[in-house]
Amino acid sequence: MSQKIHFTKKWVISFIEIEENGIKKYKVTKRIPEISVAETMIFKSKKEAKKQFEEWLN
Repeated sequence: MSQKIHFTKKWVISFIEIEENGIKKYKVTKRIPEISVAETMIFKSKKEAKKQFEEWLN
C-alpha cells in the first residue's frame, strides 16, 4: 500500500493492490478525513491505477 497527502488540498491518496479469486486489481482512493468524503476507483491495470494516483497528487 502506498499513501501520500496532497499538501494544499489535504487529500489523503492511497494505492492498494487487491487479489480476488486469483485476479489482481488496483484500488486508488482519494479522501478528505475532516469531512468524511472519499472517491475510489478500481483498475485492472497497474499502469492506469498509477496514472490516476499521480494525477490526483498534482
